[in-house]
Amino acid sequence: MMSTRHISMPDALRRHPSRTIPSLAVPNNKNNIGRPRRLNCTASTDKTVTLLDYGAGNVRSVRNAIKSLGFTIKDVETVSDISNADRLIFPGVGAFGQAMDILRKRGYVDALKDYIQADKPFLGVCLGMQLLFEGSDESGGFEGLGLVPGRVTHFDTTMGLPVPHIGWNDLIKKRDSTLLSLVDDRRVYFVHSYHATPTSDNKDWVLATADYGGEFVAAVQKSNVSATQFHPEKSGAVGLDILKCFLEPEVAKQMNSSDSSDSSSSSSSSSTKRKGKAGLAKRVIACLDVRANDNGDLVVTKGDQYDVRESEQAGGEVRNLGKPVELARRYFDEGADEVTFLNITGFRDFPLGDLPMLKVLRLASEGVFVPLTVGGGIRGFKDGTGKEYSALQVAAEYFRSGADKVSIGSDAVTAVEEYLERGSGKDGSTAIEQISKVYGAQAVVVSIDPRRVYVASPNDTTHYTVKTSKPGPNGDQYCWWQCTIKGGREGRDVDAVQLAKGVEDLGAGEILLNCIDNDGRGEGFDLELVEAVSTAVTIPVIASSGAGKPEHFTEVFKNTHAAAALAAGIFHRREVPIEDVKAHMENADIPVRTA
Repeated sequence: MMSTRHISMPDALRRHPSRTIPSLAVPNNKNNIGRPRRLNCTASTDKTVTLLDYGAGNVRSVRNAIKSLGFTIKDVETVSDISNADRLIFPGVGAFGQAMDILRKRGYVDALKDYIQADKPFLGVCLGMQLLFEGSDESGGFEGLGLVPGRVTHFDTTMGLPVPHIGWNDLIKKRDSTLLSLVDDRRVYFVHSYHATPTSDNKDWVLATADYGGEFVAAVQKSNVSATQFHPEKSGAVGLDILKCFLEPEVAKQMNSSDSSDSSSSSSSSSTKRKGKAGLAKRVIACLDVRANDNGDLVVTKGDQYDVRESEQAGGEVRNLGKPVELARRYFDEGADEVTFLNITGFRDFPLGDLPMLKVLRLASEGVFVPLTVGGGIRGFKDGTGKEYSALQVAAEYFRSGADKVSIGSDAVTAVEEYLERGSGKDGSTAIEQISKVYGAQAVVVSIDPRRVYVASPNDTTHYTVKTSKPGPNGDQYCWWQCTIKGGREGRDVDAVQLAKGVEDLGAGEILLNCIDNDGRGEGFDLELVEAVSTAVTIPVIASSGAGKPEHFTEVFKNTHAAAALAAGIFHRREVPIEDVKAHMENADIPVRTA
């Protein structure tokens, strides 16, 4: 979790009139799936929220969530804006030390302490909670605001759990509160590598904990001062409910009072009781391959073995499975835990000129309150005038447009090749290192596109091999997975396990593991590949390529250490509903988010 300066929009974004921006329809949500519980918002006429945004990461989602609840936003621009606020939200993004440095340089520290100690309505999010503690071990150790006893420490990776802690986890409530009164048994979304530990010294602050190799602080509250380690703005309907309870606590109290009266005279309770396993849920991710068709319109497409065009007999057009914003909203409504956009359009030669994709992110983030990842073109480049832009600047534009994570593909292979040539040395030059340093490991996903290479014996190659249950065409009993670049068209002398270990060391926080051999076949994930990579690293691995039915998701979670599984075509074509996938997982006793 790292902070950054505000990087302005490059002039190059305005220099390419030949690139037209297609119209993007924003669908209406016609059902209540993915929507917050309806509150009768009549208690307050003041609809202004002061937002402390110091220019790091994706705060657009927080803004959109606040606006969706009918409130307007006033940004903190001066110290007096903090002291004059009636309700203040601090969505901290970045690293502890850099965040404190920014607060000090802007003169916000004393004003923030005074505001909180005055017991005025305050909500900190993620780093906004951690900064309330006495200090953190992140980046060598820094002092915090000192309002809550205790230090923030790194998760213990020796316990075998992937770090960062990413995904939907249960809350363990320590006491009743209006803030969490509508949570029931629903999970909330976490993404962090550092955590605070509940102790006897901070017991009167701790509102809720969560379990990940032991209990950690998930929410704190004392009177009007609240903060959460999880992200309400990325927690779907339950997150919007939590934000409503903070913004209009009196209304929430009235609703809870009404619910209590109703339940006392009825045999049924309004509380949602979830069946199935508790803890961190295995994530189901919907992926949208986005590119321009022959008319210049952005469409969601999907190919077999990476070929996205129809047959010549069918006209040879780019396969069109829908509009990206509409599909993203549909998947949010249907219960997708995350949505990933993979930009496979031809704008990669000029990533910051890719205005249509930036617009997709902006519009999608207005109504999709789960994490959004975008991949394609996250690299340094020169524009037509010779001006250079770094991968960090490209990523910053995507983050400001609504992305929570960026995915790096072919450039990660090149980065690891150079890293290996240096003897596993880091020099800070790679996109992974630059983005991770500023935005944190959790913001960087590396997409790996490998294919099987069969060998008769492990001695026939220097690469990591497994004895496979699927022998090769010549009866070969062993295989390794060769990494590819350029959409699978070019193989490199790096295997998937090498690449995964390399990008983890460079600072990636998650791996999206594709499989060229299984892509589009609908016969299941390559379990041997997924297990080989997911056991080689300590960061979460997303299984991709090959899902054809709900059983395939259950299979990959039962037989590998995958943290998530991703699918595209079967969801686009409505062959497999997300609800069916999760029902099958739940029946197999796999922890899953179902509400």
